Amino acid sequence: MWSSAVLVVWDVLVTVAYFQRPGWFETANFPFTLFGSAIALFVGFAVNAAYNRWWEARTLWGQVVNSSRSLARQAVVLIDDPVTSTEVVHAQIAYVHALRTSLRGQPLPEEALTRLRPEAVKAVEAATNKPSAVLVAADRAVSRARAGGDVEEISRAQLEESFVALSNAQGGLERIRNTPLPVHYRVLPGLFARVFCVVLPFAVVQDLGWATPIGSGLVGVMFLLAIKVGQDLAEPFRDGVHDIPMTSLCRTIEIDLTQVLGERSPDQLGAVDDVLW
Repeated sequence: MWSSAVLVVWDVLVTVAYFQRPGWFETANFPFTLFGSAIALFVGFAVNAAYNRWWEARTLWGQVVNSSRSLARQAVVLIDDPVTSTEVVHAQIAYVHALRTSLRGQPLPEEALTRLRPEAVKAVEAATNKPSAVLVAADRAVSRARAGGDVEEISRAQLEESFVALSNAQGGLERIRNTPLPVHYRVLPGLFARVFCVVLPFAVVQDLGWATPIGSGLVGVMFLLAIKVGQDLAEPFRDGVHDIPMTSLCRTIEIDLTQVLGERSPDQLGAVDDVLW
């Protein structure tokens, strides 16, 4: 917002200066078109890199959704003890909520704490990687069922495949969170775009005249907006309006998994001010 306002003021100053002292600068030999095209390509690369991060994060969350449903179905069908199968499904609900808050740098939510056994809550709260600790609690419940003869060996292997798929998706999400875009993608496009916005009115004032603030301002605002879009998409877990709607995804998983158990499901979350959180 402030960058756009400063840009418009600068365009007005350049236009007024040009008409106050005509001919005080000459830009005919400066390759503005080539300069602008190169910057547009650079900004486009940066925005594409940021969007690829956002889309990969959303794809990995789709894997979490699918693996959660598979694990719940397998727990109910393959584990003969209903108490253990319920414990595994509840732990999976706790897991997705713990993963959501872990990616956002938030404390464990109530949705996770109320779904776990007391001893599991203590272990999770003491762990550095809380989502992984929840998975361990669920896996231990399966191991106890296997030791008690409530799970066949082949069924145990199928359940383990779902746990591995969840761990792989979590690893990908943590990689995105802990690895920011390289500094040249984060700094140089914005720097070059701002330099271009500064020199742009000098290039068009001879042709646009008093309309220079409009023409130059619109082009400059488009460059600045592109930079802002890239910055927002590069951080998909910031808990802002542009991040992955993890809260809604977790609620969807919770609804699906409680219905598998035949329990009462919470309400689906809707958009708030056209934003899905």
